[in-house]
Amino acid sequence: VQLVESGGGLVQPGGFLRLSCTPSGFTFSSYSMYWVRQAPGEGLEWVSVITHAGITITTFADSVKGRFINSRDNVKNTLYLEMNSLRPEDTAVYHCMYEEGWGQGTKVTVSS
Repeated sequence: VQLVESGGGLVQPGGFLRLSCTPSGFTFSSYSMYWVRQAPGEGLEWVSVITHAGITITTFADSVKGRFINSRDNVKNTLYLEMNSLRPEDTAVYHCMYEEGWGQGTKVTVSS
């Protein structure tokens, strides 16, 4: 099982980034997928969840609600997180995960 995140980087406050997660080694479409993040010196914070094929339901932490969009492409086996109106407090390493594993993460830095 492997989950590989990409798309992080340095962005100014108010900017936009789109993260991707490409899993392998399991049936992606059968699992709900999560984004979590870890800010420097902090613990893991749940960001969002998107359920598996059939009925797609996404929920978000209050801190990102209205700014982040979670989606998945079960044909391409890819999970996405679109992050709008980024704030310095969004600075963190973002990981995608499912119930049996998670990736190494991609670093997002929001700074002017």
